[in-house]
Amino acid sequence: MILNVDNVKFKVNILSSAEEDLFEIYQYVYFNDSEEKAEKLHTKLYDICISLQEFPNRGHVPSELILLGIDDFMELNYKPYRIIYQIIEKVVFVHCVLDGRRDMQKLLQERLIRE
Repeated sequence: MILNVDNVKFKVNILSSAEEDLFEIYQYVYFNDSEEKAEKLHTKLYDICISLQEFPNRGHVPSELILLGIDDFMELNYKPYRIIYQIIEKVVFVHCVLDGRRDMQKLLQERLIRE
């Protein structure tokens, strides 16, 4: 999804991999907790992604990627979830939304290095 808002400096592109992550998180919470909590969490995570259109540089480079010498990705946290994105010119690419309780070193290597 690319937002075309006239007074916004950056466009946000939520890649299909990140959309799949959001859907999987929704499903997990829906089946293990409630539809209401799944909706609220999905909305919050999505809103955080879209909020990157303003101040995308407020994130930080994930420590797991620093260890690999990769510094062109950033993250925002909504505990325990981590939104991983990249800024290229005036476009923010959201690559993934991951549960930070998982093996992040492995996930980030698999997801970001293969793209």
